[in-house]
Amino acid sequence: MTTEPLSFPRRYARTQRFTSGAPRAFTVSPDGSRVVFLRSRSGTDRANQLWILDVAEGVERVAADPAALLAGATERLSAEERARRERSREGGAGIVGYATDTAVELASFSLSGRLFTAELRAGTARELRVPKPVIDPRPSPDGRFVAYVAGGALRVVGAEGEDDRALAEPEPAAEPGSVSYGLAEFIAAEEMGRSRGFWWSPEGDRLLVARVDDTPVRRWWISDPAHPERDPQRVAYPVAGSDNAEVRLFVIGLDGVRTEVVWDRARYPYLAHVHWSAAGAPLILVQARDQRSQLFLAVEPDTGATRMVHADEDPQWLDLFPGVPCWSPGGQLVRIADEGGARVLAFGERPLTGPQLHVRAVLDVSDDDVLISASAGEAAAAPETGEVHVYRVNELGMERLSQEPGVHSAVRAGGVTVLVSSVLGRPGAQVQVLRDGKRTATVASYAEDPGLSPRVTLTQGGAQKIPCALLMPRDYDGDTPLPVLLDPYGGPHGPRVLAAHNAHLTSQWFADQGFAVIVADGRGTPGRSPAWEKAVRDDFTLSLDDQVEALHALAERFPLDLSRVAIRGWSYGGWLAGLAVLRRPDVFHAGIAGAPVTDWRLYDTHYTERYLGDPAASPDTYAKSSLITDDGLSAPAQPHRPLMIVHGLADDNVVVAHALRLSSALLAAGRPHEVLPLSGVTHMTPQEQVAENLLLLQVDFLRRALQLG
Repeated sequence: MTTEPLSFPRRYARTQRFTSGAPRAFTVSPDGSRVVFLRSRSGTDRANQLWILDVAEGVERVAADPAALLAGATERLSAEERARRERSREGGAGIVGYATDTAVELASFSLSGRLFTAELRAGTARELRVPKPVIDPRPSPDGRFVAYVAGGALRVVGAEGEDDRALAEPEPAAEPGSVSYGLAEFIAAEEMGRSRGFWWSPEGDRLLVARVDDTPVRRWWISDPAHPERDPQRVAYPVAGSDNAEVRLFVIGLDGVRTEVVWDRARYPYLAHVHWSAAGAPLILVQARDQRSQLFLAVEPDTGATRMVHADEDPQWLDLFPGVPCWSPGGQLVRIADEGGARVLAFGERPLTGPQLHVRAVLDVSDDDVLISASAGEAAAAPETGEVHVYRVNELGMERLSQEPGVHSAVRAGGVTVLVSSVLGRPGAQVQVLRDGKRTATVASYAEDPGLSPRVTLTQGGAQKIPCALLMPRDYDGDTPLPVLLDPYGGPHGPRVLAAHNAHLTSQWFADQGFAVIVADGRGTPGRSPAWEKAVRDDFTLSLDDQVEALHALAERFPLDLSRVAIRGWSYGGWLAGLAVLRRPDVFHAGIAGAPVTDWRLYDTHYTERYLGDPAASPDTYAKSSLITDDGLSAPAQPHRPLMIVHGLADDNVVVAHALRLSSALLAAGRPHEVLPLSGVTHMTPQEQVAENLLLLQVDFLRRALQLG
């Protein structure tokens, strides 16, 4: 008896896009002897275990196994934990995150809302009996305590499980569920890259704790029409132009003494970043509502007073970056800034890089240098399309640690660097452990081989030199003009043109169905220059202009059939696909809009206002960039083109109202279209059958819409 091999779409879904079994979330001990990381048992197992690599011996061992710790019981997630995972787009299971003490001797994590710790040298793990459900447990730097959030309260317990107590909990008069301590509010986690709400002092005797009150935030209801017997989910969603949650910050000692951190919250309401290390006073980054000004403030923990360390202003907006601001070991402010038309690494008030590099993140800061990730800047000798590299930078110059063309990142401590490298020529990512620049070990990956190698050309298109990836069928003869499928994200935060194998798997699968697939990163996408990213201020439709320019430029060099052009995308890419068929039917003949933002007035404050301003002050700006307005379709053109709209009914990021209102406007305008509602699906589509059939149905729609055989 034989069984049919699984299709690529089914394998892609079952393996979590071929990420299951791949190591991730690395921590290096300060003595360089151990590397801690997460990895599941196989390429089809979603449940991550906590692992340790002995660097000297090159031996890996399991420090915590969720199957053993839960005694085989099914993992159960609280609503708060599901929300946290949705914000981070976490599709895994088991141990999806952990934290350690400074020495990397003790780790803490939650499973099924229960608190566990692991002695990393001994390789033993146990449960601490505390109130549930536990969220974001973190050991104190000295390993004597573990702080965590449960029921909206910040609590602390001894590392042996003794003396559990609440340090801060919602006030009795607060509306149930509206006030929390120690958690990031929606827009901090979704848009600012801040997933945490509390930070230990270096001495482990007190914490900085965020208090979030979302009482002012507008309430929305998200229901599942497929299950009318279930109550709708009530969520606080700060739609553009409306009130945000009120966020305050406190210094709270283990003795319960509380001191509020004071800054001009009316002028700078966004708490964007918090850093507390032995190198200096607690450091916070606060932003104005319009994100055109921000302050770097040092905190006096005893009084809560703050002093300005640095201030930034920008006429468009100020971006936030991973790893900064922070103090160097010598007490210098480390930040990433836009200066002289370039995105640079600043050490104190001095830039250490120039326009040759476009700095993306700070990975580590030592006495000798700063470890960064960066792509080629406008003044680079070569464009290095789709590449991101790791550099060591100091006042004497810079050194590139990653050599292969690809996408690289790193974690470093104790003279040991964990270099994670993805390249076009091999699937997955390679993880090397380097000491003094020489490889001493590798971390194994159990991820499945996709069995599909992208036939991709990385290039640039048009007068603007738009970064592009062109994918052809693997059996393509090289001469026959092919129907075209544009497959963009095309907007802020989402580069798709990457010099990495697995980044192009879905696009290659579509190519193998008989398409020439184009992925283009036009203006607004990160990785090139501040001006490139900020060109879309007040006008998202430039994203569409660049897709058209890239298409026509590549058609001059490759055999593309411009009489049969389609576009598909998800989220911002879904909005872009809808915009393409409504505004440029002369170019696009069909579109698939997945989870599209159709009316930017219905998206959140921090993201939308950064680019389009206040909707009350700029209604025309919002109307121009939206697919619909209160009057129906926004600037539709003729002829009508086929459009498939796909949306998860449980999406709490881009709510399904976007798709339903677009469908109503299309119907009112007499424009036929297809709507594919996904019951129980959020902004992600982790369900295996849904993810597989969603790809298959898209191909079927494209064949019908473009009248392919």
